[in-house]
Amino acid sequence: MVVTPLYAGLLTVLYLVLIFQVIRFRRQGISLGDGGDPKMLRVIRGHANFAEHIPLALLLMLVMELGKFSLYLLHALGIALIVSRVLHAYALSFTQKFRFGRVWGAGITITVLAVEAVSCIYYWLKVQLIW
Repeated sequence: MVVTPLYAGLLTVLYLVLIFQVIRFRRQGISLGDGGDPKMLRVIRGHANFAEHIPLALLLMLVMELGKFSLYLLHALGIALIVSRVLHAYALSFTQKFRFGRVWGAGITITVLAVEAVSCIYYWLKVQLIW
């Protein structure tokens, strides 16, 4: 069974939502940068934060999938990643008073990345010790 493309597709849909949120704010007259507008800065950072974390998370997930890690683990990581990014995106790009979403979104994302990193290192060690 193939897992990573499902989460790559779902996360790309969320990324498109963040792109359109930036475009919506840009139509208000800020064509470049944040124009000193704190709301625009939040929307830009919501988009950028997603772009900074998700490619690596998906790459590590793919490595785990190719290493034949448990489908349950892969789905758990994928679901956690979606939940974390929805919480974070909502908190940063759609409201200003949702601290819970920002804190938990970032925390869960970091946890997913840490689990993926340790899993990939474990896989590398396992392969090295076999050879």
